[in-house]
Amino acid sequence: MVVGELAHERDVVIIGGGPGGYNAAIRAAQFGLSVTLIEKEELGGVCLNKGCIPSKVFTHAAQKMAELPHIEEIGIELGHVSFQLGKLQNYKTKVVTQLRQGVEALCKANRIEVIRGKASFLAEDRIGVESGEVFDVYRFRHAIIATGASYVSPPSINIDHERILNVYSIYGLETLPNHLIVYGNDYIVIEVAMSFRAFGSQVSVITDDGTFGLDETVANELQRIWKKRKIKLYQHCKVESVTLLLDAVAVTLKTKTGETVTVEGSHVFVACEAKANIDELGIDRLGIQRTEQGFIEINHQARTSLPHIFAVGDVTGGPMLAVKAVKQGKVAAETIAGKQSEIDLTFLPTIVHSIPPIASVGLTEDEARVQYEDIRVGSFPITGNGYASIIGQKDGLVKIISDVKQDVILGVHMIGAGAVDLISSGIIGLEMAAREEDMKFPFYPHPSSNESLLEAVEALRAEAVHLLPAKQKKSEKKAVSH
Repeated sequence: MVVGELAHERDVVIIGGGPGGYNAAIRAAQFGLSVTLIEKEELGGVCLNKGCIPSKVFTHAAQKMAELPHIEEIGIELGHVSFQLGKLQNYKTKVVTQLRQGVEALCKANRIEVIRGKASFLAEDRIGVESGEVFDVYRFRHAIIATGASYVSPPSINIDHERILNVYSIYGLETLPNHLIVYGNDYIVIEVAMSFRAFGSQVSVITDDGTFGLDETVANELQRIWKKRKIKLYQHCKVESVTLLLDAVAVTLKTKTGETVTVEGSHVFVACEAKANIDELGIDRLGIQRTEQGFIEINHQARTSLPHIFAVGDVTGGPMLAVKAVKQGKVAAETIAGKQSEIDLTFLPTIVHSIPPIASVGLTEDEARVQYEDIRVGSFPITGNGYASIIGQKDGLVKIISDVKQDVILGVHMIGAGAVDLISSGIIGLEMAAREEDMKFPFYPHPSSNESLLEAVEALRAEAVHLLPAKQKKSEKKAVSH
């Protein structure tokens, strides 16, 4: 190995080229700082290459499959339709490659030095980078750790990436599971279950509670939709063991009542716990503080306990979301450049690209009841939305929660077509401390999915036009579309 004689001087050295790392690099370069970005695998990180993008390719394809009956209903004859998983894999590779090349081009255009190699801290102002047979030393004014996290299998389950899968291998399957058993409690479970059911797999879901962290009303609607689509739900269950058989996988679980049940399928997907990727960084010799869970502790500017070293993304714990990493990366770079910038995760949205999609921000109803003396809840079923009838996607609802005393909106929760795009209105509203009147006053395009949000706000005070009066709703429980 050849060791560089002199340390290269940089304003900013970033370890990790995922969403947090490359966004931080570009933002720092925009302020004229000299930046070196070190990535041991591919730019874009897990999100672009293994996680967010591959999974959304699958959910996009699943949505198109789910729309086929409606396409024929409106007069478009398709003839024989079949699903080819191999072609979807090719498309996934194409999309990932194009997006990764885009990140590479952006880094080049911003004059960011990108190094493929393994990095570790040598001192509080030095990082060593091993790249093939070369070992270089970089002296930095500031460093950003953006090394992400890895998924760790539960003690009782051995992920073999063939029949027992995690988030990295589920989207690399070459054959469609006959019966996919899905185990976990997060949004990834929902996306996997809905996607593979749309492709034609039999799907069973095993979960500890069944809410998946969602507002209870949204979770109940999700369960109703699953029942209609013949997704079997094993709620309040714990998996005790997963056993490989000759041509199947057996999952033994214990129910809430203590009963032992065995479910057999062709494949099992497990949503695993995350562990920070810090073992090879050498941060312990620097004394950087970590949380009880082993993640790097940061403040509202993404600073670690060493103020010139920052950390962003999954390596800091909390929700494993790219949107959080991107924001933290930009804030870290802006802070390094002397700008006033900070992170506030209060209104970090939850997004699920399921069928139909789910989106929420702010407090759930249960959380609001604990924190506020009196609340109002307005809910509007998507079936009452005229545009939903046009596009043939009438499942779901929009739910709004507000504080009675101040009329301030506390939470926005949606399951239904357009939810992912529409939630931005809720996020902006909460960030600006919107009152009920602020959400009711603007114009909402007609016909559009947006009107469901308006009617949910109006439902806070029983003013939703396309909901039956309360005394009738108790017996009829339905909305009138327009």
